[in-house]
Amino acid sequence: MNKTKQRVLLGMSGGVDSSVAGYLLREQGYDVIGVTMKVWPQDCISRAEDKCCGPQAVADARGVAHALGIPHYVVDEADQFERVVIDYFASEYQAGRTPNPCVMCNEKLKFGNLWSKAAALGCDYIATGHYAIIEHVVAGIGDPGRVGASVQSDSAGVIPQPRDYSYAVLRKGIDPRKDQSYFLFSLRQPQLRRALTPLGTMTKPQIREIAHSLGLKVANKIDSQEICFVPGNDYKAFLRSHLGENEFHRGEIYDVDGNFVADHGGIELFTIGQRKGLPGGSLRPRYVVDLDPETNRVIVGDADDLVCEEFEIDRVDWHPVAGIVDPGAAITARGYNAEFKATVKIRYSHPGTISTVTPLENNRARIRLHEPQRAVTPGQAAVIYDGDVVVGGGWICRRECHPEPRKLSGSKDPAAIT
Repeated sequence: MNKTKQRVLLGMSGGVDSSVAGYLLREQGYDVIGVTMKVWPQDCISRAEDKCCGPQAVADARGVAHALGIPHYVVDEADQFERVVIDYFASEYQAGRTPNPCVMCNEKLKFGNLWSKAAALGCDYIATGHYAIIEHVVAGIGDPGRVGASVQSDSAGVIPQPRDYSYAVLRKGIDPRKDQSYFLFSLRQPQLRRALTPLGTMTKPQIREIAHSLGLKVANKIDSQEICFVPGNDYKAFLRSHLGENEFHRGEIYDVDGNFVADHGGIELFTIGQRKGLPGGSLRPRYVVDLDPETNRVIVGDADDLVCEEFEIDRVDWHPVAGIVDPGAAITARGYNAEFKATVKIRYSHPGTISTVTPLENNRARIRLHEPQRAVTPGQAAVIYDGDVVVGGGWICRRECHPEPRKLSGSKDPAAIT
């Protein structure tokens, strides 16, 4: 229990997770203020009633806040959401990469722009309903902040302010089916030090049980499995609406040997590992194995061509527990500045695989997978774990490894792929 009551701005999506998070924070003695971001423009095609950014979500969040006895506000972030999340989403597909809008939304909006609102309301923290554990610790004397280092306890007396902590450690939530630490890897230390995630030590059934015991109307609300602004999870239809057909980068499809296969209606319509929508005429199933944004070429191959043993990531964010003092400098002789073994997740649904990680200059790193993986996709995040602790992560870069294309006589008969 807090001896000095601290104020928390709680992001409320209208779902059961953030609703129960509000209850838990209130019970822990925090002064909780609920806020829901309005992120849809008035002409948004995805203003469905069940969206976490839709009107029904606002109504549900407001109802829960009333039931919990906490104030609730709606903040209009539509312009920022359009620029920071939706434009990023579209531009990544145009560049031949597969975006991860949830990571960007967390970093730039939920734990980014929202802080100005929190500060204006006198809040000490921002809280969400993410299934992840954020530990706020004070390093021991001379401790640089490594995993396993001794930590001074803050359990006695008044809980320190966020500025009093030496660093924060991001860990996996205990429910492996719901863990969302992957989506929070890019949060910087100032963001993590003032972040609370009260659901990290709980399971989904426990959350629903609490919601039922409180009589919350959202107790049985179904979790959204879609990108919140893409109706029906049909990203191609969304891109057609958002960009317009004239903005698609049309080109040609080639196999891995450089043979022409067909024309296509836009590189934006493809992603690594895709099989559906590709031309036939092959004895074995074809998959998208590479996208070349400079030539707008789509490269297809068989399942074996999807296998990857090594790749690089850029814009790497090393957490203090990694012990990398200067990630932009050349490799030094000690600690994680030399190569180290870790578990790497190449997408949210990936279980993770043992890898050798080598920090490089210019905020890059090389990942060598001990067991080759399929469909390592440029634009997706690769998050690096030491056990359940996030030590860093970055964005998967494209590998250029396919021969120059050649057109075979009479090979341009296949219909264009749209």
